[in-house]
Amino acid sequence: MSNDINSVSSQLDSLRWSEQNKSAQTEKKSDALTQEDFFSLLTQQLSYQDPSKPADNDQMISQMTNFTMAEGISGLNEKFDMLSNSMTSNSALQASTLVGKKALLESDTIEFGDDQLAKGSIIATKPVESLTISIFDERGQLVRQMDMGMQKAGGIRFEWDGKNGDGEVMPAGSYSIKAEGRSNGEYSSLPMATFKNIDSVNVNGANGIIVNTSSGAVKLSDVAEIA
Repeated sequence: MSNDINSVSSQLDSLRWSEQNKSAQTEKKSDALTQEDFFSLLTQQLSYQDPSKPADNDQMISQMTNFTMAEGISGLNEKFDMLSNSMTSNSALQASTLVGKKALLESDTIEFGDDQLAKGSIIATKPVESLTISIFDERGQLVRQMDMGMQKAGGIRFEWDGKNGDGEVMPAGSYSIKAEGRSNGEYSSLPMATFKNIDSVNVNGANGIIVNTSSGAVKLSDVAEIA
């Protein structure tokens, strides 16, 4: 009788080990002890027990509990896998709606398209006096300088109509941009963010949603605004 109980315990130990190492033992899954196998062994154990020395109830209950826990863990893992796949699918669906929109990213370039205003934001951590925005073409020549005057701390929005200092419309393309201002009597450059076209998106596991813009790929978490 003791040998029968030990045999069942051995089978249960094998099951728990199999569940903990499921990813490495997928090809041997068919050898795992199923619920039907367990109760078949238990029934056989009871049929061969010595009536004068019946099986210990506590030991049998422990075996059943261990089996139930192992089976529950297996089912829970499958549900987590299903939930993960569902969340990934939802993220991909939501990310696809971003294509064709614009992402506000920290950048020193600005994009001008036909019949479109080029927009951006200056990041000021303190009030700024005599704020100016300078725009340069690909050869580094000054195209336009805009006087923004005095500004409060925070995000300072601006627009460029694509015209140079003479009022002529410049060709569509990417232009360098620089913001400078005076704070506490000293001039300094200020960080800027401009809107970039979103060409495509990727759902990349641990990295989350990757946004592919006209100036490169960035994480969605690094995007300040979508427009």
